[in-house]
Amino acid sequence: MDWSDDGIVLSVRPLGESGAVLEALTRDHGRHMGLVRGGASRKLKPILQPGNTLHLHWRARLSEHLGSFTPEPARARAGELMEGRQSLAGLNAFAAVAGAAMPEREAHANVFEAGAILLDAMLDDGLDHWGALYVRWEAGLLDALGFGLDLTRCAATGSEEGLRYVSPRSGRAVSQEAGAAYRERLLPLPPFLLGSQNAVTGADIAAGLRLTGYFLLDRVLVPHGKDMPPARLRLEDMARSESS
Repeated sequence: MDWSDDGIVLSVRPLGESGAVLEALTRDHGRHMGLVRGGASRKLKPILQPGNTLHLHWRARLSEHLGSFTPEPARARAGELMEGRQSLAGLNAFAAVAGAAMPEREAHANVFEAGAILLDAMLDDGLDHWGALYVRWEAGLLDALGFGLDLTRCAATGSEEGLRYVSPRSGRAVSQEAGAAYRERLLPLPPFLLGSQNAVTGADIAAGLRLTGYFLLDRVLVPHGKDMPPARLRLEDMARSESS
């Protein structure tokens, strides 16, 4: 069994004296793991860093085996991403959420493509520049896993106007009028998720992270006995403090 694909490095852990187990988000083979022989060497260690995109060749005797990766560098980002406090927080959250939420070996090409765009965006400016894109990536991940939010019309009235909240029970939008009496129990809906062309504020990004984080935890992680990754919690805390 063998295949070749592009993959974004999510994590690496040492194995033995010189090997490493690589976890990557691949385009056509989902979240996939494999042994990299010599992965701890001075030659390979620099490219096996979270955030880098690699050309990967995977080989195993049987499809259910761990198998081995032969990696080649394709897009180096890790060094630049680790230089900034906000970009490092974004990278860590991205890798942790993808590793925790995505089923192993289940292909979601759109999640991979959007992730590569997001990581490239993190190379420039700060959270105010790429924060909304991160929220959209998580919303796309929810959709790919079958838990997409319905933000097209109000769950109570059917109206497409004045949408301001999301129901934590149904994942559907609620208008300002219909949700006024229950707003304490609803999740704020940032305008950028509705396609608004207005400038995205720090409060919008914080609200978006709270929104997608709620459904990732409730619908994806908790049913599999998992908690929200600490790296994701730190990103949300950062967004909240930056917006205050």
